[in-house]
Amino acid sequence: MPVAVKAACQFIFLSLFVFLTACSPNSPAGFNAVQQVMIQNGDAATPMRVFKITSTSDSLLLRTNSERVDVKSDDPLLPLFVDRLYATVRDSLSLGVGIAAPQVGILKRIIWVQRFDKKELPFEVYFNPEIVEYSEEKREGREGCLSIPNRAENCLRSRWIVIEYDKMDGSHHRERIEDFTAVIFQHEIDHLNGILYLDHLAEHAGVRP
Repeated sequence: MPVAVKAACQFIFLSLFVFLTACSPNSPAGFNAVQQVMIQNGDAATPMRVFKITSTSDSLLLRTNSERVDVKSDDPLLPLFVDRLYATVRDSLSLGVGIAAPQVGILKRIIWVQRFDKKELPFEVYFNPEIVEYSEEKREGREGCLSIPNRAENCLRSRWIVIEYDKMDGSHHRERIEDFTAVIFQHEIDHLNGILYLDHLAEHAGVRP
């Protein structure tokens, strides 16, 4: 694409972004105008585009902190987005064990995690999850990421964590999570804070259990 055309496209996109953000109110759950358009661009079974660090604009978004979501808002966009986020993590082109909302360009504190510590290994959605306690004991394991294509490396994580989170019905919970499922939670909650697993590699370089 010629440089002039590319620049014009970027200007048009930026202008549209500014216009939508300025003229459209947030939805009851707190989705801004651009997020509303992204969420409504497909039905509940339609996967969303996974943002990747190979794109500069994607990478900048992935490095941004996510905002809390109002689960008590009765916003129809919230269950639609939750379904589309699940469709994305289960899509054959991505197929992961967890996903965070920022990975599809929505800066909200929502994650899906596969619970390997439960019977039948269900996927479950969590809103506003926070890790409130980490074990000092670590475990090393190989990690990959839907947003970091064609890479997988060893990473140290706490063996168990205590998390607090909200559910769709507005209830608040506290839970201790262990082993591989704890690793998934740590990985996905990192995404909500603009952190990638690559950030842990330098910190733990050369360390072995």
